[in-house]
Amino acid sequence: MGVSHIALAAKDIEKTHRFYTEAMGFELVKVEVVPQKGGFARHVFYSTGSDKDQLMAFWDLSRVPGSENIKTDICRDLGVEPLTNHIAFQADSVEDIERRKQRWLRFGNDVLEIDHGWIHSIYTEDPDGNPVEFAVLTRPFSEEDAREAPELLRAENPPFSPAKPSIKLHRASDLV
Repeated sequence: MGVSHIALAAKDIEKTHRFYTEAMGFELVKVEVVPQKGGFARHVFYSTGSDKDQLMAFWDLSRVPGSENIKTDICRDLGVEPLTNHIAFQADSVEDIERRKQRWLRFGNDVLEIDHGWIHSIYTEDPDGNPVEFAVLTRPFSEEDAREAPELLRAENPPFSPAKPSIKLHRASDLV
């Protein structure tokens, strides 16, 4: 079972549209316009690659009275560290990660790259400050992973993961 869609509010739908089409490479596939509080809202859907689902959606509330000061950053506005709440999209390979990293850098976004030893990820932020990630598994989950997971989930003082991830920050300004 996949995820049908994730929906978030956006402060500036034009900036959001540009980011998700140009930087992320998603396709705008549907816009619903619905009445709301004496105005209207647009529910904007982007395909992340699947023909029928796995969508990313945004609410454009700019025409809804009283929505001028909405908060949209799913980390800072909730009081958690950046990258705690994030949206991860599947990449096809480590080479695909590299292509997407270069695309983000050309778009002007800094990129955090982390190789966790079992999953390779890149992160950046959308125009609302929401962290987005592309990730690819670099090794399958093992029987040991499955056996250990419930123990670690419930342990009072679990041991830290043994692998030290490789972390690199790539700055878009370094391309200039």
